[in-house]
Amino acid sequence: MPLVMNASVLARFGYALSDETRAKIMLELAGGPAYPSELATALGVSRQSVSNHLACLRGCGLVVAVPQGRRTQYELADRRLGHAIHDLLGVVLSVDPACCAADASEVCCS
Repeated sequence: MPLVMNASVLARFGYALSDETRAKIMLELAGGPAYPSELATALGVSRQSVSNHLACLRGCGLVVAVPQGRRTQYELADRRLGHAIHDLLGVVLSVDPACCAADASEVCCS
């Protein structure tokens, strides 16, 4: 598997967190490994949706699949990602209301 460094790592991380469901999956996995069915239940989304998002996160190199008999458990590819996620939650943003909606549903970063 190729190693990705510097700006590309941040771009992949940003892409992963740009979708609310993927961000929630990353938050769940920051607390420890989980099965897709557990993630679907915790997030209130379909298993198919979770599977699609996990495939994206695997492709970005942020999560890994760990076979557990007939099931597959997912975990963060690097435990430091969990620390990074929790550190990001502590960041205070000064949002320009003329540019971005308060709920982040609309972002105009151009």
